[in-house]
Amino acid sequence: MGKDPKNEKKASLWGGRFKEGSSDITRRISASIRYDRRLYRHDIAGSTAHAEMLHRMGILTGDELTAIKGGLGEIQGEIENGTFDFSMALEDIHMNIESRLTEKIGEAGKKLHTARSRNDQVALDMRLYLRDEIREIKGLLKGLIALLAGLAEKNMDVVLPGYTHMQVAQPVRFSQHMLAYCWMLLRDAERLKAAEEACLSLPLGVGALAGVNYRNDREYLRERLGFSRTIPNSMDAVSDRDFILDFLYFASVLGAHLSRFCEEIVLWSSSEFAFIRLADNVTTGSSIMPQKRNPDLAELIRGKSGRLYGNLIALLTVMKGLPMTYNRDMQEDKEPLFDSIDTVKLSLEGMSEMLGTVALNRERMRKSLYSNFSTATDLADYLARKGVPFRDSHEIIGRIVRYCEEEKVEFFRLDIGTLRSFSVHFGDDAVDVLSPEGSTERKESSGSTATGEIKKQFSMVAERLSSLT
Repeated sequence: MGKDPKNEKKASLWGGRFKEGSSDITRRISASIRYDRRLYRHDIAGSTAHAEMLHRMGILTGDELTAIKGGLGEIQGEIENGTFDFSMALEDIHMNIESRLTEKIGEAGKKLHTARSRNDQVALDMRLYLRDEIREIKGLLKGLIALLAGLAEKNMDVVLPGYTHMQVAQPVRFSQHMLAYCWMLLRDAERLKAAEEACLSLPLGVGALAGVNYRNDREYLRERLGFSRTIPNSMDAVSDRDFILDFLYFASVLGAHLSRFCEEIVLWSSSEFAFIRLADNVTTGSSIMPQKRNPDLAELIRGKSGRLYGNLIALLTVMKGLPMTYNRDMQEDKEPLFDSIDTVKLSLEGMSEMLGTVALNRERMRKSLYSNFSTATDLADYLARKGVPFRDSHEIIGRIVRYCEEEKVEFFRLDIGTLRSFSVHFGDDAVDVLSPEGSTERKESSGSTATGEIKKQFSMVAERLSSLT
């Protein structure tokens, strides 16, 4: 996107008090244009609103306002068609645009920065940018939740083992498993909403830190740029980066949830589990082993959680010791944010693509229900219903399990005579409790894996999804 030479001779826009220009290393460390150029649309939007406000205050004439708005529009076109000449010497997107504006329209361009500092300018741009990105991410997140809910509803009849400590624990419906991730992601959506809300406080109009020596109209700027409120303290306005931390925290927790899900996809698609099969277009092969079908998307998304955590810690560390107000350290807020935004979007798109191809191996899931003592708890609860104290029933079923292991007897085919040898409280109906398929429907508590409770969850998830705006 245009040129980016390392040793430009363009004059900076702040060099009046300096006899000498910046050294090469100073320019290279100071320059952020290689990554903050993605803020160009938001910088131009903020500058346009600021120019309109200056005109309302009588600082700019009508002709000057027209020239500024026209020049900014042309600059946006240049950036988008790849002809804009980015300068490292001008450090950042703000000064690159302002310098080019002055080249194009002359003296009126030099007036644009009246009653404004780069401190409140960048704080504005970052909020505008993040606000737009959050809206896109929200759509991707809602799409993934809807896909999972659809997958769950389509496979209501599928039962598989539920695990604790990676050991078969109790039978659960596949739908219940998918809905668990829906609820995780809905909590992520709430965190994202909180991050979006944090972006809606306007910093523009406070100058460098103390306010500006002109009458201005921050209320006009608030309405014009779509903010909910203005930040009441000028020092806080230019030094606040909590809104970025809020987003990075959202991204980190989302990364944890996606990583957990991907771990199960990796396990479930292995030959040892074989619960699911992913399509060819979301798996990869091996350079040496012809038989391999690797779940690389799941592994890569799982791995990306680490960089999301790192970005949060990086900015927390930058901010933790800064005195009021703006410090150049805060330039380090952009790359972690930009990287997390890109990573989140890529991961959500990858999850939806991958899960859209999942084929369930229902028979393998069913067989796995019989691989361990998945209805042992049901049998213990059976005795408890017959009046046996639960701790005693727990002991009895434990002895039955040990008997099956030692005698190589299949738990799920125990006859009533064998059961009664452990407790006289077993009735003829006890053998029905051994069946894993019926276990899920014996769950009577709210939020359980029983069909009726799962159907209630579908309605709740749909309601929550529709309320995400």
